[in-house]
Amino acid sequence: MRRVVITGQGAVSALGIGASATMEGLHEGRLGISQLDIPDVGRLHVRIGGQIHAYTPEDNFTRQELTLFDRATQFAMLSAREAMAQSGVRISEENATRTGVVLGTAAGGLHTLDDSYRAVYEAGKNRVHPFVVPRLMNNAAASHISMTYGIEGPSYSVATACASSNHAMGQAFHMIRSGACDVMLTGGSESMLVFGGIKAWEGLRVMSQDACRPFSITRNGMVQGEGAAIFVFEEYESARARGADILAEVIGFAMSSDASDIVMPNRDGAARAMRGALQDARISADSVGYINAHGTGTTANDKIEVAAIRDVFGPHADNLLVSSTKSMHGHLIGGTGAVELLACIMALREGIIPPTIGYEAPDPECNLDVVPNTSREATVTVALSNAFAFGGMNAVLALRAI
Repeated sequence: MRRVVITGQGAVSALGIGASATMEGLHEGRLGISQLDIPDVGRLHVRIGGQIHAYTPEDNFTRQELTLFDRATQFAMLSAREAMAQSGVRISEENATRTGVVLGTAAGGLHTLDDSYRAVYEAGKNRVHPFVVPRLMNNAAASHISMTYGIEGPSYSVATACASSNHAMGQAFHMIRSGACDVMLTGGSESMLVFGGIKAWEGLRVMSQDACRPFSITRNGMVQGEGAAIFVFEEYESARARGADILAEVIGFAMSSDASDIVMPNRDGAARAMRGALQDARISADSVGYINAHGTGTTANDKIEVAAIRDVFGPHADNLLVSSTKSMHGHLIGGTGAVELLACIMALREGIIPPTIGYEAPDPECNLDVVPNTSREATVTVALSNAFAFGGMNAVLALRAI
């Protein structure tokens, strides 16, 4: 089987604009969650989120581009721009059909949808912008990236709620390993911090009004964020031949379905996905040093994920470092797994384990080393990235230092 490596990364998050800024925030254990600045915030019960404040669209895109780019697409385009520049890969007539794009997003252009609803129902307008459909469709970001770089291979989007990015990156990994493609731009993007988006999530009663505290006994719910992360996945021999700086190797991927409940996570489904990733990577459980947990900060999710980890890793679970970076950048829903992959790369490449911040007191049912509040230095050669979604969709990636 062909090996798959990562040669470029780009990101936009509440921790900073750019992958290095986001990773610096992860290293520092910085809180990116703040008071929301959106229309009608006073009508919301939840008024906090991982919102990106220091960002001006006009500084990054032309007026013509902004007529077509929803905020979620803008974040994906910025991230792809950074990833491609770092990778140094060039798309030409020779490799265009062997290059593809697969991205994850749960909601697509929700800002466009929210604005259009306001125009029609609140302002009483009888027309909306002619580009509403191209702006809000889930595949918009993937399509614009393919057009920008002349990518003629398979390009599409994956929507599996909170597991969207991991499913997308897993598909990209499979396509290169199988020989269907040589280069893939992959990751995810999301921007759901609008009145309609937050109000809908409030109805589920899983949102915190004050902070995201994964694994802490005082946790009281998740906090949404926004942003994107895009990576260049590449066939190893090709990357090596052109002298690319290899950030990490993707060595395994697995997915499972709980087939049990639309919102309640299932311990067995999560365990099967982690065990499947280890089997796909052909590695033993005790070779894993770090897990970037799904860790949403809800009571049910955290304890079930810990139980699943103990099922898979047995006594080695006590040696694992397990953290949730959602405590810093918020839960990006479909884009979250992509931003969290940066944490795995940082652990493998720099030996820095990002913390779970906001941790106040231990929960006996979350009895793992969750790297509370402060990052830690450790030598890690293999990491897992967990993503578990509503609908019982589970997707786990395995990475190795190289």
